[in-house]
Amino acid sequence: MKDARAIGTRHRAPHQALLGALLAAVALPVLAQTVDAPTEPRNVAPMPSLAPMIKRVSPAVVSIGIQGSVREQGRNPLFDDPFFRRFFNVPPDSGARERPFQSAGSGVIVDGKQGYIITNAHVVENAREITVTLSDQRQFPAKVVGSDPRTDIAVIQIKSGGLAQITLGDSDRLEPGDYVAAIGNPFGLQQSVSYGIVSALGRSGMNPDGFESLIQTDASINPGNSGGALVNLRGELVGINNMILSGSGGNIGIGFAIPVNMARSVMDQLIKYGSVKRGQLGVTIAPVTPDIAEALGISTAGGALVTQVLKDSAAARAGIRAGDVVTAINGRSVKSAAEFRNAIGLLRVGDKVELALLRDGESRKLTAEVADPAAQTTSAAEGNDKNVPEGGQHRALEGAQLEDGQGSTSGGTGTGVLVRAVAAGSPAANAGLRANDLIVAANGARITNRGDLSNAWRTANNRGGSTLVLQVRRAGETTIILLR
Repeated sequence: MKDARAIGTRHRAPHQALLGALLAAVALPVLAQTVDAPTEPRNVAPMPSLAPMIKRVSPAVVSIGIQGSVREQGRNPLFDDPFFRRFFNVPPDSGARERPFQSAGSGVIVDGKQGYIITNAHVVENAREITVTLSDQRQFPAKVVGSDPRTDIAVIQIKSGGLAQITLGDSDRLEPGDYVAAIGNPFGLQQSVSYGIVSALGRSGMNPDGFESLIQTDASINPGNSGGALVNLRGELVGINNMILSGSGGNIGIGFAIPVNMARSVMDQLIKYGSVKRGQLGVTIAPVTPDIAEALGISTAGGALVTQVLKDSAAARAGIRAGDVVTAINGRSVKSAAEFRNAIGLLRVGDKVELALLRDGESRKLTAEVADPAAQTTSAAEGNDKNVPEGGQHRALEGAQLEDGQGSTSGGTGTGVLVRAVAAGSPAANAGLRANDLIVAANGARITNRGDLSNAWRTANNRGGSTLVLQVRRAGETTIILLR
């Protein structure tokens, strides 16, 4: 290769050599100027960064180490066989054993003076020993102040004053597209930060027995991040990291956080009482779908349809009736039955709540006092399962034997349509109709006889709808039956 370069240089034309020398003479001063020039441009704005906010917030996010044990059943199927257990006189708990475990999660300091830390209930479940590690690596033992599995919120406490605490924001002001950061300890990696946006709000259905209105985000929320902080760009806490939706256990861009407004309400009760004193109104509700809205003559779907009011309940005392559509609670709109359930479920026993509702197309406002669930009773009668001929026009009425109510005739004024009997397993039984139910209204129109019921069904059919919202009197109470 050395010879090839020499030969190439030796055979270069004289004019090419001269051109090369001139270019070199011009380039050298330019190169010298470039080297002597400042290495950093002047008057350039600094790069945007979340670092200042993260530095301010991170000391309030802690790592939580858990040691505990769970009781699990032995794998030998013979222990589950009653004959085996009886024959060999096996004690009832012989198949169960205690299994120790260790786990890790995250938490957020919400009161630096008292040492209160908010986290997920599932993080501290079955914990025998809890150790909190601060961002400066100091460690403290912690105790559980209270836990509420239905919202998956828990509060723990450490004995150390003067701690950094986070500022609580307002999760009701969040909108899809807002930027958020998740801070926690995923996979045991302390003080990890991920960044994304709010993807959606009001997610539910993850826990059928829980109160949910989750924030969905694409900020990575991996195992170990549970209980950590979801903050906005001002460094305010807007959510408590809760779970991911993943088949593999890793982040795929769908994470969920508990809104801080819900967490704050639960936290206050846990600190004050050690548990959540959850109240009830004493109603059953159903979502107002487009077909139900059309049947009731409501312009838009949304809200919560009251299908039954329990006898002597808080709702009954406030004057709420079956068929009412609740549109707002304490001045805040209710868009779904899930929102109604969450709003009422977070109220304490004795709290007063103002309900805005629609009744017969008119707006009303009522005030109710949330009552203790133990004081709520119902006297709904059981149906009579007789195999009788079908009746009625709507498909969902098949299997119900209908007749005009007492004192009514098919062509005259009566008291409603009586359900004489309902065939077991029939569409009418599946819809919730019972023997001795008295249908008094359908889609908001009064029903005095079977002709009125036929007209209501015909009117709904002509409008292109197939839903009947029946108002039924049952054992002295009024309930709503939806026929689809």
